[in-house]
Amino acid sequence: MGAILTIQGLTRFFGGLAAVMDLSFQVQSGEILSLIGPNGAGKTTVFNLITGTLLPTQGKVLFQDHEITGLRPYKTTTLGVARTFQTTSLFYDETVIDNLIVSYRCRTHMGFWDALIHTSRSREDERRCRQKAEEILEFIGLMERASELARNIPQESQKRLALGLALVTEPKLLLLDEPVGGLTEEENIGMMALIQKVRTRGITILLIEHKMKIVMNISDRIVVLNYGQKIAEGAPQEVGSNSAVIEAYLGAGYAET
Repeated sequence: MGAILTIQGLTRFFGGLAAVMDLSFQVQSGEILSLIGPNGAGKTTVFNLITGTLLPTQGKVLFQDHEITGLRPYKTTTLGVARTFQTTSLFYDETVIDNLIVSYRCRTHMGFWDALIHTSRSREDERRCRQKAEEILEFIGLMERASELARNIPQESQKRLALGLALVTEPKLLLLDEPVGGLTEEENIGMMALIQKVRTRGITILLIEHKMKIVMNISDRIVVLNYGQKIAEGAPQEVGSNSAVIEAYLGAGYAET
């Protein structure tokens, strides 16, 4: 099917420190690829460079064979790249369904005057927004919490809602930054099932996660970073037995588990 995302020689310096150095890899359409490595390895910096939150010192980001290097985040979103964050980012004083309605507005055409005088186009956009929000609520399993304030729902539900905020923008590529962080073992299983369900919608997934059991079970391929550089890439079993990865990240006991 070919690559949906291509990273070419991506480098980002902060002062004299290279957070990411000459990084290259591809994400194939339809796969789940995990980006792993120790804290400070540069994983979230890579996400920020892909989505335009940061500008690279050098290198390119290609999405569906078109260069998107340095495009602003709202533009990468409209092109079909969405992300979640390590720290859940929600509209906490809005209801669950209103969180999704607000996020879907990037796909509507309503202008200032449409909203002001409540034109037929604004009414149609509002109908579409609510319909899309309800569809995503059903998909992520939060329909029964639609009218609750986002701040009042449990952490696992907040994680699902954060995923919903990304899904409602209709992405082709979804970047997930520690989607099961802080969850229990049982909740991990539910989130893994939801992520795999997302893939059935034809969405490609690039995942950052520290829980190696999750990574090894859900990934088609894994890219390993250490000090901003790629030290390994391959299938889970291949990466899990790589001596450089074990030394830098997994620990000597990993191969025995």
